[in-house]
Amino acid sequence: MRKLTKADQFVVGVKQTAKAIEQGRAKEVFIARDAEHRVVARVIELCQEAGLPITYVETMRELGAACGIDVGASAVAVIG
Repeated sequence: MRKLTKADQFVVGVKQTAKAIEQGRAKEVFIARDAEHRVVARVIELCQEAGLPITYVETMRELGAACGIDVGASAVAVIG
């Protein structure tokens, strides 16, 4: 989580995270453990295909808070 809070740029949400991975912009991906698997399955698959590291965070609320938003987030990608 420290990497995420210190990151200059990141995208929040499953769609934006998947897009960043497909475009080759994602450097690391964070996924909430309490997110529904069917929601984050595509992101996990894309990470495996691209060889990107996945860091799991306990809750969507924690992940959202690390991004500075007041709602939960299922997935976040550090970009650059």
